[in-house]
Amino acid sequence: MQKKISTQTLNFSLLCLSACICQSLYAETETSSNVVLPTLKIEATRTDTSWLNTPASVYRVEQNKNQNNLGVNLTETLKGVPGLQLNNRENYAQDLQISMRGFGARSTFGVRGIRLYVDGIPATMPDGQGQTSNIDLSSLDHIEVLGGPFSSLYGNSSGGTVLTTTKQGEGRDSIELGYSTGSHNKNRGDIILQGGSDKAGEPSYVVSTSYFDTDGYRDHSEANKTLSNAKLTWDLNDGSKINWMINHVDITANDPGGLNYSDWKKDPKQVVANVTKYNARKDIKQTQTGVNWTKPLNEKNEIYVMGYAGQREVTQFQSTPEMSQIKDPINEQKKPYQAGGVIDFDRSYYGLDLRWTGKDLLPNTRFSAGLAFDYMDEDRQGYNNFTATENGVKGELRRNERNTLWDLDPYLQASWNFLPSWTLDAGLRYSNVHYKTKDFYVVGKNLDNSGKTDYDKFLPSAALSWKITDSLSAYASYAKGFETPTFTEMAYSPAGESQDNNLDLNPSESDNYEIGVKSQNVLGNFTASAFESKTKNDIVSAGSIDGRSTFRNADKTLRQGFEFSWDKNLWRDLTAQLTYSFIDATFDANIPAENGVDEVKKGTFIPGIAKNQAYFALGWLPETGFNAGIDMRYMDKIYVKDNHSTNQDIAPDYILVSANIGYIWKNDDWKVRTYARVDNLFDENYVGSVIVNESNSRYFEPADGINWSAGLSVTKAF
Repeated sequence: MQKKISTQTLNFSLLCLSACICQSLYAETETSSNVVLPTLKIEATRTDTSWLNTPASVYRVEQNKNQNNLGVNLTETLKGVPGLQLNNRENYAQDLQISMRGFGARSTFGVRGIRLYVDGIPATMPDGQGQTSNIDLSSLDHIEVLGGPFSSLYGNSSGGTVLTTTKQGEGRDSIELGYSTGSHNKNRGDIILQGGSDKAGEPSYVVSTSYFDTDGYRDHSEANKTLSNAKLTWDLNDGSKINWMINHVDITANDPGGLNYSDWKKDPKQVVANVTKYNARKDIKQTQTGVNWTKPLNEKNEIYVMGYAGQREVTQFQSTPEMSQIKDPINEQKKPYQAGGVIDFDRSYYGLDLRWTGKDLLPNTRFSAGLAFDYMDEDRQGYNNFTATENGVKGELRRNERNTLWDLDPYLQASWNFLPSWTLDAGLRYSNVHYKTKDFYVVGKNLDNSGKTDYDKFLPSAALSWKITDSLSAYASYAKGFETPTFTEMAYSPAGESQDNNLDLNPSESDNYEIGVKSQNVLGNFTASAFESKTKNDIVSAGSIDGRSTFRNADKTLRQGFEFSWDKNLWRDLTAQLTYSFIDATFDANIPAENGVDEVKKGTFIPGIAKNQAYFALGWLPETGFNAGIDMRYMDKIYVKDNHSTNQDIAPDYILVSANIGYIWKNDDWKVRTYARVDNLFDENYVGSVIVNESNSRYFEPADGINWSAGLSVTKAF
């Protein structure tokens, strides 16, 4: 039955693509020869092609079209990207929940399965664990989201790739002061200094710093965040370009945790008693810097060098109760392999990326060859979150280890325009990740759990594209995907007290296929694609209890789907955007019961993934004067655990409506911008994100009801 359903889904997608091609061909005949449409360059695929001729699902979001908001996290900017599921936990201690075509949906915190980059610097560690907290929206220029097979060009854990780019200083020196406020006592102030350069060797610059605090939507969800970002750019006489970036983020946030279904329905703002008893919270400090240099050697050869280094410190107090940390509460006997309720680590990391590109060394060809190196060194401790007299403080040491991991990935890319309208793109990357942990906490029944393991895989990719007309193209692509477990996912074993680490967890391997069509004409920019991903040893949740999230491998999983997007400048400054995503993500083989975790039947839908998503936005966006916008987002229901049987195993579907207005005034020296917005206009009671397979049934992280924000910024040029 499953094969029949999958075949029908794929046939339906192909039928839709055929219809779309016909529509685009018709539109082409109506296009005036005098109409000149803008060319949008894409950087994510490293092929130096326009959006129309890039054989991949790639989307570019301009930040200057997303300024009527607080500017705190990516949910305000990355709206309506097909295939991208971006959930706001309303929890500044746990970051956003991001998945792409179902990859990364298992994450209980941070980002998994998707590669993140900030100005070319990885925001994802070599093991595939990433975070978005250091992305500065105040100085952001644009974001590119790359999905589908082409993401494998970035190696391990690249079910999708998100690349953010800070704007480059330009024009006269200027200073911008801004302040925004909103519901739940949200306050954000920022200052931006920027300026361009007319002389080679003198840098243009952007320096931004902001402070944000809030009482939070839920109880015990207060947070404050300081974020600073700087970018210097040198354009030199020899045609080379140097970018130097430095970034610092400091976050202190309380953690409200999840709720069960009945508690969410009764009062979504509440928290469970242990959250306040142990004062669940997280402190994060991170500083990183990097430089990239692009230099043309001659008309045909170019080199690119990128290096970075950073430091990240995290202290997290969980709501884990005492009885889960000690085996006998009366005699306070230690429970073996329990790491306590406090996570404390200090991580340093650095890396290098070297790349050569050759153009037209052979007729109509482009070659790239590179080598990427990443390294992480982490000292990690665990403590009880109580003492004899006080809760929510560091108590007795329960874990002490040093973790190191590194990768060294060589890669090749080639693009051959072998016929005037046909291009073949191919790539090969050897992804290899090396883990090592040294256990210094060998006490009582806690045996030495030191160990090491290596993962490696060749990742080939290929894409064939056809330029049907100047405004219409089609493509088909394939790539092998590879995702290793993160250190966090290997930290705890589903076996419980009999073992500490989970180094036997296997990496997942996937075969990814995609066909697509793109069109750019007087009817707008249009894309449609159908995809299929077959995965072996998919890393899935094995339960989460008392702060210990465990994982296991699923023999086979299957993801099939269809994506559509359209945007157009309708009239003067009136723009519209419409996107739709469908994904059928299922376990494609039984997962046997093991270590107290229930069996999962073949055909069961993978939790954490919405089958349908849709987005529509309408905006009036002139450069100056009055502006306004309205958008609607539909999210289908989301299952919260593997074996779902009742409504209490489901986060219901919802529709959100948001509206904003603003005004921009400027002359040669001054610019004033104001805005006001209302989100969740009809006060929908919905779940922002879910904690998959949470063993206490506290799956649900409630989202805010109707809420508002407003702001003012003033810019002075000198």
